Amino acid sequence: MAKRATATPTPLPTREQILAFIAESKDKVGKREIAQAFGLKGADKIGLKRILKEIEDEGQISRSRGGLAKAGRLPPVVLCDIRSRDRHGDFVASPVEWTGEGKAPTIVLMPVKGGRRDKRPAPGIGDRALLRVEPDGEAEGRYTGRVIKVIGKNRAEIIGVYRAGAQGGRIEPVEKRGQGREILIPPGEEGEARDGDLVSVALERETRFGLPRGRVRERLGSLGSEKAVSLIALHLHNIPHVFHENTLAEADAAKPATLRGREDWCDRPLLTIDPPDAKDHDDAVMAEADPDPGNPGGFILTVAIADVAAYVRPGSSLDREALERGNSVYFPDRVVPMLPERISNDLCSLREGEKRPAIAVRMIVTAEGEKRRHSFHRVMMRSRAKLAYAQAQAAIDGRPDAATEPLLDAALRPLWAAYAALKTARDRRGPLALDLPERKVLIGADGRVDRVVVPERLDAHRLIEEFMIQANVAAAETLEQARQPLIYRVHDEPALEKMRALGEVLASVGIKLPKEGALRPALFNRILATAAESEHGVFLNEVILRSQAQAVYAAENLGHFGLNLRRYAHFTSPIRRYADLIVHRALITACGLGKDGLPADVSVPELDRIGEQISAAERRAMAAERETIDRLIANHLVDRVGATFAGQISGVTRSGLFIKLDETGADGFVPVSTIGADYYRHEEGRHALVGERTGETFRLGDRVEVRLVEAAPSAGALRFELLSEGRARSGAKRPGSKGAKASAGRPFKPNPPGRPAGIRTTGNRHRGSRR
Repeated sequence: MAKRATATPTPLPTREQILAFIAESKDKVGKREIAQAFGLKGADKIGLKRILKEIEDEGQISRSRGGLAKAGRLPPVVLCDIRSRDRHGDFVASPVEWTGEGKAPTIVLMPVKGGRRDKRPAPGIGDRALLRVEPDGEAEGRYTGRVIKVIGKNRAEIIGVYRAGAQGGRIEPVEKRGQGREILIPPGEEGEARDGDLVSVALERETRFGLPRGRVRERLGSLGSEKAVSLIALHLHNIPHVFHENTLAEADAAKPATLRGREDWCDRPLLTIDPPDAKDHDDAVMAEADPDPGNPGGFILTVAIADVAAYVRPGSSLDREALERGNSVYFPDRVVPMLPERISNDLCSLREGEKRPAIAVRMIVTAEGEKRRHSFHRVMMRSRAKLAYAQAQAAIDGRPDAATEPLLDAALRPLWAAYAALKTARDRRGPLALDLPERKVLIGADGRVDRVVVPERLDAHRLIEEFMIQANVAAAETLEQARQPLIYRVHDEPALEKMRALGEVLASVGIKLPKEGALRPALFNRILATAAESEHGVFLNEVILRSQAQAVYAAENLGHFGLNLRRYAHFTSPIRRYADLIVHRALITACGLGKDGLPADVSVPELDRIGEQISAAERRAMAAERETIDRLIANHLVDRVGATFAGQISGVTRSGLFIKLDETGADGFVPVSTIGADYYRHEEGRHALVGERTGETFRLGDRVEVRLVEAAPSAGALRFELLSEGRARSGAKRPGSKGAKASAGRPFKPNPPGRPAGIRTTGNRHRGSRR
């Protein structure tokens, strides 16, 4: 019998070939198109996926809905919002998603030659459209585009500030990226709007030349109102904030879960520890000494999590809308929940003294904090108490109140003893030890910023975070052992390009980055420890944070670099994160805890798609939260124009310096044209601006004093004048007086890129939710 010929594997394309193919392609490019182009089949595609991931991690390509593109470039097909017309009357659009550095590219729509012969609707300002784009060879960062399909006609209203005039009024759009012009409001179309109000506008008529016309649809309130500021973020990021009628009807019709099919844990001393203003409580904890003589000094830890899967079934309206939202979004004045209040604040919230369904994990750990085994249970529980972090900490510190006094010996002291054991194991494991306290904006009764504070970091916060981490690890281990598909929370190690950039920054402050050895969190921790007591301590925490990869949700396990864990999944917050709901359903199926688990036909590719969707929703939420705080603080500082502030240089570009203020943590910009009387050259490797004649240097991380020149609340932008002298060369002093050049009337620059999504440091509201 003749032997069957063995197929010769197709050689994988090189990185250079892949990058060239992506750059030259005029159609949407993804893994499938690359595999087809190079004749890859079967197992070859696994190797291709690995190469693409490496290239993406190194920052050489970016991924969006339009496919893959070389870093800093748009893919051939892009989802865009049409925002304005240019001086020639052509429509100008910008991409809905832009992951590159700096301002998003400008796309000028090319007119249809010979008129529009098909029946597709013509695009207009405010529309969202799918465009085929290509670089404009005459201008960097500029593209030309042609409409493939209009996705929505004026899908979202335009939000802006109303300015009253003698002949009607005008709207100043609030969007930072908005290169769009003002909108004319004819007399009688202003509704109830008054000068300075924030309003939503519907475009009524467009002309090829001149300002577009519109009418005020709704008065949202004064721009100084904190509620109005969060509405800006909801609009600009297209965050759903009004539940569909079917979803609300399903929530209202839900019946409380019963004990049937559950273990009765109502007599156990489980309690919740949350921020004082928390409205929903999705986790409860308890600890007790392990009576097993074979585990001397050990503990039994229990983490009980609200059983959202009991109410939100796959394919229901509740489920579909929860997936669309991806997560809850937190603003200083409001929470935009993932689930309706009937579910999130009532049926699923682990309220004190009320029976609630939960999925609980029971973990046995040694006196050194090492886990010996764990098990999952579907239970009915009743929270013994609702405590705030500071309240629980005060009781342990010897200042109990009426609520905590009876709980000290039975609940609180065992929790702290168990945490001491877990901390021993955590220190031995060595996760990334960033120390970046998050600012918290406190709102007064008038809806304006009262002050900005950095809440004290307590052991109570660390205790809850560590208990949640251990529960998340247990969930991932159980599902892997059962070979049950799940969504992991993955955090890859830093990309090579980011490590090179980090090495340059460290070298600029006299710290050498080792070039050999395995990349581990301990490497960064040693750098942080070295710089802890220096002037660069806070700055280097920020820089190291920026060097990290984004933590995302995926069906493929890549481990969690920041936590130094081989496997990790989000299990502890299903009320506000869809990923956790998926993990709950998977556990129900894997552990045989009921019939409402993960459907049997759910595939790994489908979970991967869900992971990408909710990762994007998380990034959207983080951007909206951050921009809202920027706008609030800019409004808070409007009355302090002319005041001086201490800060630190947090970013250096050829256009100028980004400054982070000590007082509020706010970021602002100093245009290079306003610095001194020299010509300043951007030295990228040194992360510095250097005067050509004097050698005066302004370097990333330098301490500076600035004067506030302008605050724009609608854009959340601050502009400063630099008062400090730079580092002198050979003793040379900075020429001229402080702030020698006038800076009035210069355009704003965008705020610098924020932290990478997925790494939360010392904030307590999300209790480690973005790790």
